[in-house]
Amino acid sequence: MNRFIIPILAFICLAVTSSCDDSKSYAELLADENRAVNKFLVQHRVVDYIPEDSVFEIGENAPFYRIDENSNVYMQVISKGDDVKPDKDDRVYFRFTRYNMFYYIVGDDENNILIGTGNADSMNSTPTFFIFENYNVEESSQFGTGIQLPMRFLGANAKVNIVIKSQAGPSGDMSYVIPYLYSITYIQAPMYPWH
Repeated sequence: MNRFIIPILAFICLAVTSSCDDSKSYAELLADENRAVNKFLVQHRVVDYIPEDSVFEIGENAPFYRIDENSNVYMQVISKGDDVKPDKDDRVYFRFTRYNMFYYIVGDDENNILIGTGNADSMNSTPTFFIFENYNVEESSQFGTGIQLPMRFLGANAKVNIVIKSQAGPSGDMSYVIPYLYSITYIQAPMYPWH
């Protein structure tokens, strides 16, 4: 009996050891994430600061602005929206499509089709919202900090493209160290008006 158990245990130990050798350290995963984000950002203008009075360039050719101190979030303003901005604890609805930046291919080749996930194309989907600047509630914490940052500068109906590294993203992205490019429209719902 021992003659069969010992080789089986040795095989299991070898399999476990070899699978651990194939995994990357957290530092290596962060380096991969930075490479993916930099590969995207190098194709665009990047501004390393928030403009005075938050007057951003707008449109598809606008730069990506670094909007956090740790370089985890970069925002391109497609539309600044109106002048109504949320206050702390206001409910902010949003529609989004997000793209895993490890699979993002920059270029004009129409064969490079990028498939995103989210609720931007489905009006029947469950409304998505967060409670502005209140990370103690699940409605906010589940999305991370990065998705809320544009609302510090823009108003209702603003539309942005935003790069969010894992440290500012949802907890699942953080644990797997996955950066995403989001296309987001922020909405003030009539039944939850902003002050």
